[in-house]
Amino acid sequence: MMNARHLPHRSGLAAAALAALLATGCATWFDPGNHTQRASVVDYLYPKGESPTLKPATPELQLPLRVGIAFVPGEHQANLPEVERDRLLRRVKDAFASRPYISAIEIVPTPYLRPRGGFDNLQQVARMFNVDVVALLSYDQLQFSDSNRLSVFYWTIVGGYFVNGSQYDVNTLVDASVFDVKSRQLLFRAPGTSQIRGSSPLVKFGEASREARTEGYRQAIDSLLPQLDAQLEAFKLRVKEEQVAKVVNKPGYSGGGAADAGGLGLLGAAAALAAWRRRHGG
Repeated sequence: MMNARHLPHRSGLAAAALAALLATGCATWFDPGNHTQRASVVDYLYPKGESPTLKPATPELQLPLRVGIAFVPGEHQANLPEVERDRLLRRVKDAFASRPYISAIEIVPTPYLRPRGGFDNLQQVARMFNVDVVALLSYDQLQFSDSNRLSVFYWTIVGGYFVNGSQYDVNTLVDASVFDVKSRQLLFRAPGTSQIRGSSPLVKFGEASREARTEGYRQAIDSLLPQLDAQLEAFKLRVKEEQVAKVVNKPGYSGGGAADAGGLGLLGAAAALAAWRRRHGG
């Protein structure tokens, strides 16, 4: 296979052209550039730039709760196929699943949420899936890419090839915002972040960087889960001490919600944290 060291020296012009390619062309012609994916819960819920309610109502949480989980729709699909989104949402679902005060957890596919659909769209989805509370996952991912100038460039019969030449740095934020749909109030939120760095030959850069972006979301979810547990615990205390929400039982349910707000299944952070630690060998 022909490479830059074995090119036949047929003319000074060819050598000069090759030198120019190595000196300037590689970094310009083959620079993968940067890549951004973003979906904002604020843009989704307040598409016209309106402000949240100045006098928030006190949410009434009726037990047992029905919870929906969904990714906020963005302009792009975050390079995540729906099957991968479903896997990530199921991991978040596990953080709620052990609560005895939750009767159902529904994963809402992204196409059911319209970009900039607002609370009207969220309420439509809540009615469709029969849920009371929705956890919206927003994301912000930025990939920086650069060509390593210390790399060796080869020109082969299959095209340009960098050896250890294309570097990427993928920074990911995933944020879970939990809303009471009826009152339109934010109950609590929890963030998760990740950073992945690597390098790849140019011909494999697309595949490697896509996998890095997908892994960035996975690691951000890993980071989010214990944060979610902590925020659940903090919300439990706020319900008990500050009465930030009213807890009542639905007709026919006798799980002790109003009498035992501290034991609210949604707020049982310890059980979820223990389950997360078991899954991760902690």
